[in-house]
Amino acid sequence: MAKYKKKRARQLQHDKFRDTTMGFVDRAAQRLAGKGRVILYGLGAVVLIGLVAWAVMAWIGSRNDDASQAMAKALKLSEAPVVETPVPGSTEPSFRTEKEKAQKVVEEFQKVAAKYGGSTAEYARYFAATNQLTLDRAKAITELDALTKSGNKEVATLSKFALAQAKEADARYDEAAAMYAELAKQNDSIIIPDTANLYLALVYEKLGKKSEAADMLYKIVETGRQAKDKDGKPAPQSSAARKAAIELEKLDPTRFGQLPPLPLPNSFAR
Repeated sequence: MAKYKKKRARQLQHDKFRDTTMGFVDRAAQRLAGKGRVILYGLGAVVLIGLVAWAVMAWIGSRNDDASQAMAKALKLSEAPVVETPVPGSTEPSFRTEKEKAQKVVEEFQKVAAKYGGSTAEYARYFAATNQLTLDRAKAITELDALTKSGNKEVATLSKFALAQAKEADARYDEAAAMYAELAKQNDSIIIPDTANLYLALVYEKLGKKSEAADMLYKIVETGRQAKDKDGKPAPQSSAARKAAIELEKLDPTRFGQLPPLPLPNSFAR
């Protein structure tokens, strides 16, 4: 029973991770109204996914050794704001430019990777690589490719997703599509099939495969709206399903109109 509860808690944490990540990127894309949208989905989400994924794993909170403290320090640095004029008297870290921040964050994670082994080093390498994308893109992509072969399954999955996003941002759509398809088949709890298929559909659209994209988006939304929880009530819509609905309405309004209606919230369902 205790083992089940622990597993369920981990699943709930991953659900929160996915919703937080996708929600942040969606809001940011709306604020920029299309300016740099590819970069947001191709690069900005990469770093955020890593940060949130690490937080929800509660790894730092469950350990008190030097390795976890070193990771906590590096993560805190990676969340520091970029401001032109630092707040006088503030003891919290901040940076004047994104490049300055990325350089410092990469150095901090590289120190952790060099000093500690095991999962700590693998995650540190991953974070260093995602931040390295803004400094030395070729080097970062080479490192992410190497990490897709990591013995740590979560690091390998996150790295493959980050690499797929980087390739998409570089307009290497066929390569990105192949990686998203692989992630969808993995049925992983970190990058769930709906999330991978959502990004795959968006790449298909960029490749001119609008029919395939619409079919995939429709399936994501339809499945989400028909899903039931353990009590037989409508399950909450995932961020991937909500985003897929928005994209389908823009791409193919007719198919969007054929979707099953949104289920009533559990509090109203009978």
